[in-house]
Amino acid sequence: MDYSDDDGMLNIESGEENLYIDHTSEADYGMEEDMHNDSTSKRDQISYIVLKEEDIREHQKTDIKQISTVLSINQVEAIILLLHYQWSSSKVEDEWFTSEERVRKTVGMLKEHMVDLNDQDVNIGCGICFESYLREEIATVSCGHPYCKTCWTSYITEKINNGPGCLMIKCPEPSCYAVVGQDMIDKLITIEEDKEKYWRYFLRSYVKEGRNNIKWCPSPGCVYAVDFGTRNGTENYDVTCLCSYDFCWNCSEDAHRPVNCDMVSKWITKNTKDNESKNTTWILANTKLCPNCNCHIEKNQGCNRMTCSICNHSFCWICLCPYDGGHTCHKFEGDDETKIKRKRAKRVKRTIDRYMHYYVRWANNQSSRLNAMEDLKELQAVQLEKLSVKQCFSQTQLQFTVDAWLQIIECRRVLKWTYAYGYYIPREERTKKQFFEYLQGEAEVGLERLHHCAEEELQHFVDETDDPSTDFDDFRKKLIGLTKVTKTYFENLVKALENDLADVAVDDSK
Repeated sequence: MDYSDDDGMLNIESGEENLYIDHTSEADYGMEEDMHNDSTSKRDQISYIVLKEEDIREHQKTDIKQISTVLSINQVEAIILLLHYQWSSSKVEDEWFTSEERVRKTVGMLKEHMVDLNDQDVNIGCGICFESYLREEIATVSCGHPYCKTCWTSYITEKINNGPGCLMIKCPEPSCYAVVGQDMIDKLITIEEDKEKYWRYFLRSYVKEGRNNIKWCPSPGCVYAVDFGTRNGTENYDVTCLCSYDFCWNCSEDAHRPVNCDMVSKWITKNTKDNESKNTTWILANTKLCPNCNCHIEKNQGCNRMTCSICNHSFCWICLCPYDGGHTCHKFEGDDETKIKRKRAKRVKRTIDRYMHYYVRWANNQSSRLNAMEDLKELQAVQLEKLSVKQCFSQTQLQFTVDAWLQIIECRRVLKWTYAYGYYIPREERTKKQFFEYLQGEAEVGLERLHHCAEEELQHFVDETDDPSTDFDDFRKKLIGLTKVTKTYFENLVKALENDLADVAVDDSK
């Protein structure tokens, strides 16, 4: 992880191999297989690059070398400037050539010492421990304030352990703004764990604080970043990291094509706020709203006289009218206040029922997708070898089974998000809703056929103990056909939803 050579300077000329992912290589290309064919719109052909840590270091070294050369300063000073201006080379150059003196003062790079050690005796006092030391035991930064190397080491180590702020450590003198360069950190910090931590912060700062076209993969523990390049107004930000995690580069949520980031944000916020979903189902089945304060009330005894524990309002459980000694609701009433309250309660229940319809199916497809991912791992780790032996096929010839599971995983992801899309279709757009449900239904039926075939029928051939089945070739053709048909269904669904069902004429008069 060490960037520096023996002199504490960044080794720009290390000649490390450039490990950019080549997008022309199918094996290393960082893009998820597109669900569209070659005739799809240009926005579906957006490319991106998955960067390894080596690649990011090369980017850093290039920027540092550029600033060092253009501004005629050493690399340590170039790093200080780039960290202060969040790795914007153009900003550094603009500010520097506007007023070098102001920039030096702002970032803490002093040209002259504030304390001249040449006028002091052989022994120099440390400003932290107040002990006297020989000159070679003292270290300073650009300000000249003297501190012993032991105190410097403790001071810098504490800053490293406190987080990323260690990248711009200031002189220990409270009134001083001089910054500590990486040359001092590299010379004084000898514990590998602390060095590793510092260089980790340094590496991550380049992506987190700097390049707005590069983001870290949000998967826990992943060390890769994604360079999305030029966006060209695209709304398709779904990417696949080398760790196999699919996510949206724009919002860092799980990949959610064909719905947009705003809809995903609204849906997730609603789920977080409203859902307590397991509780919602129970509430619907066992409670009613207090007609006075609208809190949910549970009826836990036989009497129909209810008293709200929140507002102490007494009312009838059956008709929700205020309860008095002579109250009765056995008579049919017309369009009075009781009827209005009943309608209001039904509306509330219908709203919750509608939400639960879409949420349950959204969550179920996510669960099915996760299960499919585990099934694929099992297939690749164990079942392919068994099939290869029993059916006398090479594992390469059995790739069609892997393709089927990959298609299932992708289709479950798409289908999951179609339920969020369906929830937000305005109720008055009934024609649009009907067309959406038709496309969604066709795709879902096709997916269930494919999923059943890959899950149940394939298992039969894995488990069979007889001679190779003559039916396996028929199964192979069936699974390949279902994979292709299901892909077509979902291509049509994705195209339609990305265009927001623009071809549907909305009839508001119905």
